[in-house]
Amino acid sequence: MTTELHCGRYRLSLERPLIMGIVNVTPDSFSDGGRFFDPERALEHARQLLEDGADILDIGGESSRPGAEPVAEKVELQRVMPLLERLVELNVPLSIDTVKPQVMKEALAAGAAIINDIGALRAPGALEAVADSDAAIVLMHMQGQPRTMQHDPHYDDVINEVMDFLGERIAAAQSHGIARQRIVIDPGFGFGKLLAHNLALLRHLQRFGRLGCPVLAGLSRKSMLKGFSSRPMGDRVPASIAAALIAVQNGAHIVRVHDVAETRDVLAVWSAVSAAEQTA
Repeated sequence: MTTELHCGRYRLSLERPLIMGIVNVTPDSFSDGGRFFDPERALEHARQLLEDGADILDIGGESSRPGAEPVAEKVELQRVMPLLERLVELNVPLSIDTVKPQVMKEALAAGAAIINDIGALRAPGALEAVADSDAAIVLMHMQGQPRTMQHDPHYDDVINEVMDFLGERIAAAQSHGIARQRIVIDPGFGFGKLLAHNLALLRHLQRFGRLGCPVLAGLSRKSMLKGFSSRPMGDRVPASIAAALIAVQNGAHIVRVHDVAETRDVLAVWSAVSAAEQTA
């Protein structure tokens, strides 16, 4: 396992868990209801996430909530590029959450350091779009497509099936010259998975480390948490933080979250306790 993630001009140490802050530039996000669809509000939000302690900003212009319909390439570019171009001057790795090769190309040309693809670079031309760059990639597992993925998903062995898929995508990326130091894997919590599948993945997350790449976990405010909290979607902060902490304890190297400050504080306490145990 590499101890450093290579993403563009950045080298991110994996000696501590990293926090990826979410910036949704969409009118229909499941979590924030388009609160940051306005470019100025999105910029203000992104800067606040950095002040709160985000190590990475993940910008998305197409909702991937269950039931979501795809948006046109032109529309997605109109949403993400102005924000990316204003944030690129800041000293922080910027990630673009997209499945479209042309969006990947234009984002990389503008300075994006990470491509976060829920389709694991399976779209025609996606591997080629990132192969010649020095950006990192996030390969995520998803059963089906966002608009249909929660229609009775089924697995015989969710852990091994997701691991096998991610192993195949790692091999595909490497066959295109993408070094392992640039690859992150994501089991895809909530993407074509029932609660039992999500809990099994979270419980056995450490097994994904056998694939030799850093593991990203995205559980923030997801519907899987509603069974443990009676709070509305935007008030699932305690449940989201608990899930992020468990993910880190079980081997996640990066957590993708909405609530950066709260997550940072919890992980800081966990890190201090872990360090004290090692020196005791």
